[in-house]
Amino acid sequence: MDDVFRALADPTRRSLLDELFEQDGQTLSALERRLPITRFGVAKHLKVLEGAGLVVTRRRGREKLHFLNPVPIRLVQERWVSKYAEPWAAGLSGLKRQLEEDATMSPEPSGKRPWTASTGEKVFEIYIKTTPERLWEAITDTELRSRYNFGVGVSSDWKPGSAYELSHPRGGAIAAGEILEVDPPRRLVQSFTALWSEDVEREGTSRVTWEIEPVGDSCRLTVTHDQLGEDANGELYGGWPMILSGLKTLLETGESLTTPGSLRYSQAPTTAA
Repeated sequence: MDDVFRALADPTRRSLLDELFEQDGQTLSALERRLPITRFGVAKHLKVLEGAGLVVTRRRGREKLHFLNPVPIRLVQERWVSKYAEPWAAGLSGLKRQLEEDATMSPEPSGKRPWTASTGEKVFEIYIKTTPERLWEAITDTELRSRYNFGVGVSSDWKPGSAYELSHPRGGAIAAGEILEVDPPRRLVQSFTALWSEDVEREGTSRVTWEIEPVGDSCRLTVTHDQLGEDANGELYGGWPMILSGLKTLLETGESLTTPGSLRYSQAPTTAA
C-alpha cells in the first residue's frame, strides 16, 4: 500500500488516473496531448502508476494501451474504511460530488449514465499469495466463489462450448454465458450476459478472460472484461474491484469481506414458518 499512497500523492499522476477513468485504454501519445507536460514526463509518471499496480498495460499491435486498475484503491478502502463507516463515507462523498456537479454543470443534462465508459475493454489486475491450482479452484468452485462474489455461486462442467450460470441463494440467475476457452490453471475465457436487471440485460453479451500467472510464491491474476458496448453500463464491470479484493482476502486469510456490497446476495430470504 505504500507504493499506492506514493503514486497517488502526486497531482499529475492523479490527473492521469482521471484521464483513464474518463477514457480507458489510451496510448502514451493520447495521454501526452491531455496534459501540459512532456512525453518523457508522462511516461515517467505512468511507470510509477504501473509499479503501484494502478495502471495495467496491454499491447495491441504496435500500440501500448494503458488501463486504469482500480483494485489497489479498493484494497486501500477495505483496510481504512470499515464496514460501519462505508455507508456514511459513500453517502457523504456522493453528496459532495453532487453539490460540486450542480455548481459547475450546465443546465442542459448530459444524458450520460454514471460509471460509463467510452471503450469496450476493462482490465483489472491483482497479486494473491496462493498457488495457481488453489486460485483456479476458487474461480470455478461454487462454494468458494459465493464467498467473495456477492454470495453468488457458479455452475458449469467447465468444458469448451458448455454453458455456465451465476446464481444467488434467493433463486434466479444473476448472469450466464458460454465457456469459450479452458486451460487450467492458467486461462479461462467466458462470454458474459448480465441478467440482474433489465438495464444490464439490454447491454447484450460481453466477454470475461481470467489469466493466472505464477510470480514467486504468489499469482498475478488479470481479469479482462471486453467486447463491451459503446457507453457500456458501469454495472457490468464496476463490481470487479470488490470481487477481486474479496478473492484475495479469502485465499490469503480464509476470511470473507463483510462490506455491504460483498454481502448483497449472501443471505437467502427468511421463509415464514
